[in-house]
Amino acid sequence: MKSTVYTRTGDSGTTSLVGGTRISKDDVRLEAYGTVDELNSWIGLLSSSPILPTDQKELLLTIMHRLFDIGSSLATEPQSEWQPQPFPQQAIEALEKNIDSLDSSIPRHNRFILPGGHSDAARANIARTVARRAERRIITLAAQTTVDPLIVKYINRLSDYLFVLSRAINNFTDTQEIFWEKGV
Repeated sequence: MKSTVYTRTGDSGTTSLVGGTRISKDDVRLEAYGTVDELNSWIGLLSSSPILPTDQKELLLTIMHRLFDIGSSLATEPQSEWQPQPFPQQAIEALEKNIDSLDSSIPRHNRFILPGGHSDAARANIARTVARRAERRIITLAAQTTVDPLIVKYINRLSDYLFVLSRAINNFTDTQEIFWEKGV
């Protein structure tokens, strides 16, 4: 019995959008939702950490669902019969609430922080940089086609959340943050 995992339809370097149009696997649209998929994988790794508090694990799971929503939206062509729901403003507000809560629990500083410290803080920083890349790819796509502006806003806020989460992880694990020292 043949597996349903492979279809062989992408062997020539193309893939289908939601709507049926085939595009090159290096198309700007695929770069956008592929980077969102990569981000989701990094967040999945981070969420598997045994040291994360339950509320943060639950938020990361919610974020992973939202990223799938974003990926399906970006993979859907405008003329498709199926169209995704508009991205919810409440998702952005939930991230902002969590950022504010975490940020109020960590020490203030006025220095640049190097990614690192606790290994989970480093993972959060990797996810943060992938979120920034996803944001750039989505903005590039938005210059060519309609993209829900709340998606861009959410990805931007997500990178902020991941930065604050990395600092909070270092804080609650008593791991010293590494500050940038110019010229070292």
